[in-house]
Amino acid sequence: MAKQVSDFIVERLSQWGVKRIFGFPGDGINGILGAMNRAKRKDFAIPFVQVRHEENAAFMACGHAKFTGEVGVCLATSGPGAIHLLNGLYDARMDHQPVVAIVGQQARSSLGGNYQQEVDLISLFKDVAGEYVHMCSDPMQTRHLIDRAFRTAISERTVTCIIFPNDVQELDFVEPARAHGTIHSGIGYEKPVVVPADRELRRAAEVLNEGKKVAILVGAGALEAADEVKEVAEVLGAGVAKALLGKAVLPDDLPYVTGAIGLLGTKPSYDMMMECDTLLMIGSSFPYSEYLPREGKARGVQIDISGKMLSIRYPMEVCLHGDSRETLRALLPLLEQKSDRSWQEQLIRETQKWWKVLEARSQDSANPMNPQLVFWELSKRLPDNCIFSADSGSTAAWFARDLKIRKGMKASLSGNLATMCPAMPYTIAAKFAFPERVPICLIGDGAFQMLGMNGMITIAKYWREWTDPRLIILVLNNQDLNMVTWEQRAMLGDPRYDASQGVPDIPYAEYAKLLGLDGIKIDDPAKLAEGLDWAFNVNRPVLIEACTDPSVPMLPPHIDFKEMKAFGSAMLGGDSKTWDVIKQTYKDVVDEYFHAK
Repeated sequence: MAKQVSDFIVERLSQWGVKRIFGFPGDGINGILGAMNRAKRKDFAIPFVQVRHEENAAFMACGHAKFTGEVGVCLATSGPGAIHLLNGLYDARMDHQPVVAIVGQQARSSLGGNYQQEVDLISLFKDVAGEYVHMCSDPMQTRHLIDRAFRTAISERTVTCIIFPNDVQELDFVEPARAHGTIHSGIGYEKPVVVPADRELRRAAEVLNEGKKVAILVGAGALEAADEVKEVAEVLGAGVAKALLGKAVLPDDLPYVTGAIGLLGTKPSYDMMMECDTLLMIGSSFPYSEYLPREGKARGVQIDISGKMLSIRYPMEVCLHGDSRETLRALLPLLEQKSDRSWQEQLIRETQKWWKVLEARSQDSANPMNPQLVFWELSKRLPDNCIFSADSGSTAAWFARDLKIRKGMKASLSGNLATMCPAMPYTIAAKFAFPERVPICLIGDGAFQMLGMNGMITIAKYWREWTDPRLIILVLNNQDLNMVTWEQRAMLGDPRYDASQGVPDIPYAEYAKLLGLDGIKIDDPAKLAEGLDWAFNVNRPVLIEACTDPSVPMLPPHIDFKEMKAFGSAMLGGDSKTWDVIKQTYKDVVDEYFHAK
């Protein structure tokens, strides 16, 4: 029997090292699914992870790429299935993750005829997969389309897309002829080691050596350079702040690590940026200029693997285009050990005070529970090498500030797109990639109801296959789209708009039990520690429904007059939770006043 195009697709994906494909079936990809089924009897079989929604498939492919460094692959049918991939693919593109989307299409003969489910997929994907999106119209194209899609995704750290009409999938595969007008591609790509020129390294070292107060900011691009970042910080007597995607670069038990930066960041990180005379930015595209030094106040050095991302967040004196780890290794011999450690010692003192502030805030009473207490207690119980996936919203704030990352842990969220809903599919992807580790999903009730609930069904389908079946889903049940509610108050001066912000209350823990998983509802702070201990010792996935107070503020590290004025206007404007909000905000302000001294 001749090999079909679909059989060659599966075989070629296996040769590129694809570990699994996330997707949902449909008639536009029946040929590929049939080939995957046939491949089970061969040595190039690739497991298919059936999701409940194609958006989850794209998020899982992104999560797989983030946590493994490998290419993530998602598969969807033509028309609506392909459309559903977009949000997850944009998440991957904006966080620079290698993802290949494979989508079906109607038969070639029908295209242009306003046929059912006919969508101009090349145009649809042209933005999100702009580096490489093509449709296969001839079996001889198949090889080079797959090879170029993977090589482009890896080399450019981006999303690519290949479109296969359903009739092409069923044709006999034909190797490209050795003739004019044909393409003969191959497999494999090894990333080059990119290191800046010696003269630029010396210029950077001169700037850093002359600095008296050096601040370091790390992002996802520094995840493989933890040891080098640590050594540079210790040589320069610097502090290290972490962008959200860089939370796992360094553990939080290093005394000079000041924590997160930005609106969800810490006061020590903010103060360090305002007071430093030198900024070293490593592998980060952190966008908020108001949390970086004032222009002209600090000299700047930046390291980034992408030349187009250099000197666009802060005007840098020296731009080092290179791999973070190798560039730092080349830079270290040129750096001078600073004898004056007063700057770093100051940062250490301020960071120690800040942890005391956070602990005090976590102990403040709330109705029914303080979300800061939930994350503070969770932080004490984290298994070694666990993997965090946080959703956007208030969960991202508590993830950024209250969780203490230890060495060996992984953590991510939707950084640049900041979309809702990736936490659950990221968690599932992490569990498939590392079945022996414990992934932890941090998600709000809004995101859980939007897409997380059907992700739970996927967990219920597969959990018995995992080496260690433990998986934790922490749902913050506050019946509020909390981040947007606070943005309405603090940015626009509007009171909470109840019609848009209220989230229906559903029995989350019972839903998990209904699926054959386990769950626990905690609405009493006195029972929180016991409940968390129980959850981590259950030998199956567990959903923790934490009933938390939406009136606990996510106070930014610095509040300006405009924000104070807006907040006051919202409170005077008839906010339905005015008294609760004022009471909880007062508690947090008092905690900082007494414990940061």
